[in-house]
Amino acid sequence: MKTHNKNKAWNEIKTNDSWAIFKIMGEFVNGYEKLSQIGPCVSIFGSARTKPDMKYYKLAEKVAKKIVDHGYGVITGGGPGIMEAGNKGAHLAGGTSVGLNIELPFEQHDNPYIDNDKSLDFDYFFVRKVMFVKYSQGFVVMPGGFGTLDELFEAITLIQTHKIDKFPIILVGSEFWGGLVDWIKSTLLDSFQNISAADIDLVQVVDTEDEVIEILDQFYGEYNLSPNF
Repeated sequence: MKTHNKNKAWNEIKTNDSWAIFKIMGEFVNGYEKLSQIGPCVSIFGSARTKPDMKYYKLAEKVAKKIVDHGYGVITGGGPGIMEAGNKGAHLAGGTSVGLNIELPFEQHDNPYIDNDKSLDFDYFFVRKVMFVKYSQGFVVMPGGFGTLDELFEAITLIQTHKIDKFPIILVGSEFWGGLVDWIKSTLLDSFQNISAADIDLVQVVDTEDEVIEILDQFYGEYNLSPNF
């Protein structure tokens, strides 16, 4: 006996999807309006699970202070851990402290070091990622998890494919990032030729706050500060 598979359709969710477009548009409009009024900033990424007594929390705080001392503001994902450390360093140094918070069922909550008028909440990761890329003059990437890696490779991909202009991507912590960078060189490049040799130069690995600001200042000694697209 021959059976017929039922045709699959999305009709029952099409209406909800259509109305979701307006919420997505609203997040873009709100983000553009608020962030376009903020001066040049550097984004700091890293794990929400990093505790205040840990090495990289303290280093992220120092990095943020150094960034502010050199005239930039700081943008983070707005949550705890490394994000909190970045906002804290910027706040205590008297600089611009921006938080792009994402609503999650765990881990994420606003940290207390974000400027009152510079805290934005997002439901959609992809909208939030656009804001990071558009308004950041550099990415400082501390040790983190999947979310941190997602932001890192998104930026690398956009620069590699010339969708946005090049800007500094700085990985802090050679003990954490060294294995990944070695794998990129040995496997992606040497063994499989899935990237070009020049792509390796899109990221730099450092260990101190002084090295971070040296890279930023050197880059913007040659290029203008502006939104990335």
